Amino acid sequence: MAGIYLHIPFCRQACHYCNFHFSTSLNRKNDFISALLKEIAARKDYLEAEPIETVYFGGGTPSLLATEEIATILQQLRALYPLVSGAEVTLEANPDDITTARLRSWRETGINRLSIGVQSFFEEDLRWMNRAHDARQALDCIGLAQEEGLDNISIDLIYGGPTLPDSHWQQNVERAIGLGIPHLSCYALTVEPRTALDTLIRRHQVAEVSPDDQARQFLLLMDWMAAAGYEHYEISNFAQPGHRSRHNSAYWQGKKYLGLGPSAHSYNGVSREWNVANNAQYIAAPGLVTEKEILTPDQQVNEYIMISLRTLEGIDLQTLAHRFGPQRAAQLRQRAEKHIIGSHLRLAEERLQLTMEGKLLADGIAADLFFDTQSK
Repeated sequence: MAGIYLHIPFCRQACHYCNFHFSTSLNRKNDFISALLKEIAARKDYLEAEPIETVYFGGGTPSLLATEEIATILQQLRALYPLVSGAEVTLEANPDDITTARLRSWRETGINRLSIGVQSFFEEDLRWMNRAHDARQALDCIGLAQEEGLDNISIDLIYGGPTLPDSHWQQNVERAIGLGIPHLSCYALTVEPRTALDTLIRRHQVAEVSPDDQARQFLLLMDWMAAAGYEHYEISNFAQPGHRSRHNSAYWQGKKYLGLGPSAHSYNGVSREWNVANNAQYIAAPGLVTEKEILTPDQQVNEYIMISLRTLEGIDLQTLAHRFGPQRAAQLRQRAEKHIIGSHLRLAEERLQLTMEGKLLADGIAADLFFDTQSK
């Protein structure tokens, strides 16, 4: 089974923290749709007819597309790719784009899951982030979706920002739980280079982000979500049982996926490639791959370590031994010992899993476990 990701590179306005590829001008949206349809046709053999179990409209803001455009894209995919019955089809949407009429039309096109960019239910946070929606829309859009039967919902929340005290963070999380939202993606506010937020902080126009605040709010989050019965199945993702994101889970399981649209990445098990991150160049040459990387054996095992360590199940040493050899599994087990002693990893049924404290250090622990040519 494989997945398809479609990058829709348009936003109504730029959030201060965002470093994804997008344009706030919709002037060439029609040209982009034409180019995307051409790329869908041109790359139909990339996944070698492997059944497609998930389709994900990301961006950018895919909910800016007209319903007819979404329907045309899905029609093209169904005609050229083997989508399985019951495939998960997710649309990222902003609260200000969600109306009863649009929800009904999205369902009719085949959208069966929404990922809503709420970020916060507090007005001051949304203004500070330069979000296009307000606090009332953040709340109302969820009720509208549930009333229309599109209740397979995920929402994004951001923590660790200077406008978010612990009490407001708790209210954000409790509100999401109280609304019965089955999936939450919660991200620490990250200051990415060359974003508006980076510039504002360097000019001392806004307060800096506190790593201590972020760590504390992440620990609080894990406690609250566990108490509410959610699975912490990946570092940033929490789900009620049976409501994990099938699309994102496929990434973390190392499954193949095809990325369509400017800046989109693709992976077929042995190589990774990505499209040009420029709308004009993409429109002129749909599917233009700007870089391709053949993964070495070291990179393949490191990729498995990186993605599996972030999950609830952790690194399966037996799977690693089967795929990459028992010597590597033994070496990894030995290398992990200091993190086990330090209570950042635990070994349970031949799986290396992050502890709660270890989740604060996930990237560093993964990097410490990586193999290189000298470690063979």
